[in-house]
Amino acid sequence: MTTSQSNRRDFIKSSGLAAGGLWVGVSLPLAGRLAEAASVAAPPTPVTAFVKVAADNQITLIIPKSEMGQGVFTGLAQAVADELEVDWQKITVESAPVAEVYHLPFVPSQFTGGSSSIAGSFAAMRKAGATARLLLIHAAADTLGVPASELQAEHGMVIHAASGRRLPFGTLAAHAATLPTPQDPPLKDPSQWRYIGKDMPRVDSRVKSTGKALFGLDVRLPNLHFAVVARAPTFGGRVASLDSSAAKAVPGVIAIKEVPSGIAVIAKHTWAALQGRKALKVQWQDGAGATFSTSQLAKDYAEKVKQSSMVVHTLGNPSAVTTGEHLEADYVTPYLAHAPMEPLNCAVDFNATGCDVYTGTQFQTGDRAAAAFVAGLNPEQVRIHTTYLGGGFGRRANPASDFVREAVSVAKDFGAPVMTVWSREDDIQGGYYRPQAHNRMTATLAADGKPLLWTHTQAVQSLTRGTPLEKMVTDPKTGVERLQHEGASTMPYQIPNVQVSVHDGRAPVPVLWWRSVGHSNTAFAVESFIDECAHAAGIDAISYREALLAEHPRHLATLKLAADKAQWGKKLPAGRAHGVAIHEAFNSVVAEIAEVSLVDGRPHVHRVVAAVHCGIAVNPRLIESQIEGAICYGLSAALFGEITLEEGRVQQSNFNDYPPLRMAEMPAVEVHIVPSTDYPSGIGEPGTPPIAPAVANALFALTGIRARRLPLTHTSFSPTKPA
Repeated sequence: MTTSQSNRRDFIKSSGLAAGGLWVGVSLPLAGRLAEAASVAAPPTPVTAFVKVAADNQITLIIPKSEMGQGVFTGLAQAVADELEVDWQKITVESAPVAEVYHLPFVPSQFTGGSSSIAGSFAAMRKAGATARLLLIHAAADTLGVPASELQAEHGMVIHAASGRRLPFGTLAAHAATLPTPQDPPLKDPSQWRYIGKDMPRVDSRVKSTGKALFGLDVRLPNLHFAVVARAPTFGGRVASLDSSAAKAVPGVIAIKEVPSGIAVIAKHTWAALQGRKALKVQWQDGAGATFSTSQLAKDYAEKVKQSSMVVHTLGNPSAVTTGEHLEADYVTPYLAHAPMEPLNCAVDFNATGCDVYTGTQFQTGDRAAAAFVAGLNPEQVRIHTTYLGGGFGRRANPASDFVREAVSVAKDFGAPVMTVWSREDDIQGGYYRPQAHNRMTATLAADGKPLLWTHTQAVQSLTRGTPLEKMVTDPKTGVERLQHEGASTMPYQIPNVQVSVHDGRAPVPVLWWRSVGHSNTAFAVESFIDECAHAAGIDAISYREALLAEHPRHLATLKLAADKAQWGKKLPAGRAHGVAIHEAFNSVVAEIAEVSLVDGRPHVHRVVAAVHCGIAVNPRLIESQIEGAICYGLSAALFGEITLEEGRVQQSNFNDYPPLRMAEMPAVEVHIVPSTDYPSGIGEPGTPPIAPAVANALFALTGIRARRLPLTHTSFSPTKPA
């Protein structure tokens, strides 16, 4: 048991709960420790994940994960409600403050990413609910003068069946808060679950549908001002000269301020700030990337993958394979912007007690540290208020904390709170991006068509170079970041000789994880090339995969379910074809089968059937929503997504030239969940990687033309079936 320097009574007093309330906390399970409520100090001292039972019978769950549409508030609330034995309607949810006890062991930070929210917190939330239930039962035992064994909790009440007495949780909360916390409260058997595994409505549906939910852009503070920043058109550029006289004359503009990222225009409202920025006369000194182009990078990468590189994964003896049918192909993926629906924003309020930061962040610990550094304060003087996020996809989990640093710089010494707002153009042209990559694939097939040898050579940038996370995700033996080759070095297919190598790409373009991190690149290469192997062998694409997945029952079950629901092998309407892909990411396996045609020579996806193996389905409706959203997001990128640079300048600016999928382009999506009693695994990202190769494989089945470069607009298709 881990303890801190405060005791239970100190905590109750400092929390304002002495008048009646119970707070229960347990550390997240990955932290490898259990902290009892008696040892918890009030913020800003590190706190645990709390379940609060108030005197009015209201249950509040404080969650250290960011809610960006993925439903984590709902899924974790289900875990608590089941173990606590409280009615669903009694649960409310709040975002947690920043605290060390929320850190994950593999990344000592409080953050939301890696599809780890349910997977990392499910056990802890169940234990928190069970702990609170047991404390309330013991409080009732003291009150009624009966053994705790004669009591049970049900629907927010502790019931003594023998006497028929029923005590509401709220009346017991104050006394329960004074009792010793049980270390190992008994958890319910799954057969007793009322909420876990059910399609429960989202806890945030009402506030979002009524407009009451607070997103970052909704924050309004007294005397709040608004700012936009003019940034250099090339990465690393700086201000050479500035004439701000015209900008200062714009009605509503209050101040012009140079900050590390550019020139900030602070105004009474966003429109004035935008007009003031337009009026700035800035001469920029180009950065080191002023001559950079993505077309030249593509040529450089194409040469690099032909050269020797760092081997990061080996099976068998690849150099010993000298005979067999040889195949090779190159797969290329572009830079991609995250482009969440809500552009970046951050409100900062300097005050007598420190600094308050209001934003939709995925990276609370890093952002607090960055804000404190810029503000010249101790981290404890900075309070991060996490709002709802209008999408994140990794952009709001930046180790550089760029948009928070910038907002604190803008507000510092201004004398009033300021919200720094990014336009859509700022968002798409201001970095950060999924890295461009080149994958060279080779295979040698045996007489039966199965691969004897498989090699995969990548050229791709590191996502963490120069950040505090670099050492945590870099293999000390190879010096290569594991995120670069995830999905390649972890490929499940049973091939006796495998070699995966990485060229560590270098470019002056800031990069960051994008939904599914390295998997979106490697899955396109692996699942497209395994399809090429199946075609060369003359074997059905699913049968070929099944033969190579014989020792992976989760993959097989997922693939079989998708094939069955899609009716794989059944004749489709004329002009349509199926394509399949299966990939494991964040410990979940997703298979997707796309039904595709050509409309005026362009790919059109009619239907996607997805099967997912993600352990216990805490809320099947949320899982379906996440897979649907991941397919939409990944399909947008597969069909249209590409960030290009010429002379160091990003060519795209808004949804007109970086388009998402439109309503008429969205396929019908069916999601089928493989029944499982395994511990829950990630679900927010695994649905994205398979969609691009599934569509590309369907297009090959339809036309005989292989799409080896994304987006698919780079490939010209004709409706001619392969020979």
